[in-house]
Amino acid sequence: MSIPAELKYTKDHEWISIDGDIATIGITHFAQSELGDIVYVEVETVDETLEAEAVFGTVEAVKTVSDLFLPLSGEIIEFNEALEDEPELVNSDPYGAGWMIKLKISDTSEIDNLLSAEAYKALIGA
Repeated sequence: MSIPAELKYTKDHEWISIDGDIATIGITHFAQSELGDIVYVEVETVDETLEAEAVFGTVEAVKTVSDLFLPLSGEIIEFNEALEDEPELVNSDPYGAGWMIKLKISDTSEIDNLLSAEAYKALIGA
């Protein structure tokens, strides 16, 4: 199972790539494998400023719908529109083409609350 060392993670199975004050966020390989075939990703919070742990959207798989939780406070500045036509990108490339949103981080100190790859591996028992 892929858990890239350069990324940060949450207990809710989101991954975060940070470049300055911009975070790219998606769900982990573990999360997509637990959900199964992703059929729809809904994010209606673009241009909204939300607090960490707020629900920013949902991901729908064949068997279930799961909320997506924001790992950091900030403004959602972009949704990966490729997911509208190809939600299965979350399954096939969760850390690449399957990214979900970009966030302008409002409080970079919250980054310290995220999990390292090693801590995330321990969380999921990998």
